[in-house]
Amino acid sequence: MDHLVLTVIAADQPGLVERVAQCIAAHGGNWLESRMSRMAGQFAGILRVAVPAEGYDELVEGLQGLSAHGIRVMLAQSGIEPACTWKPILLDLVGNDRPGIVRDITRLLTELGVNLESLVTEVMPAPMSSEPLFHAEAVLAVPLTLSLDVLQAKLESLADELMVELNLHKEK
Repeated sequence: MDHLVLTVIAADQPGLVERVAQCIAAHGGNWLESRMSRMAGQFAGILRVAVPAEGYDELVEGLQGLSAHGIRVMLAQSGIEPACTWKPILLDLVGNDRPGIVRDITRLLTELGVNLESLVTEVMPAPMSSEPLFHAEAVLAVPLTLSLDVLQAKLESLADELMVELNLHKEK
């Protein structure tokens, strides 16, 4: 079996996921995992599909043909998962919204060799003041060689500068 990673984006409307799923199934593909969401009137997703080698080209052609329905699909062959040399850590961040929070946090994480496994962000009104609050939840892939104390200290220092609350938790 060959594996593909697809990115799908289209104007949101009922039936988008079904159309993609029908295309995959019609070409002998198997939908393995996905993350999908609607945002600002658009629907976007990333998914991993397995397909028999003999059906690969036909599946790719079928997925590209979805553009006739306004569905854009980007394709990449999935790579080999590297050996696990990291530990998963959950990051939770809340603070007053301002430009640059994601940039500043990810810059520090990159400097420390930490990879983002997943990131979900949103801006919502604060309960009492209705001021915009930025909230981020992430799963970090922290190298086994990086002490959690060092990571915590560096992130706390940055959190103080950004005036945000930041918590790290070991994934269960």
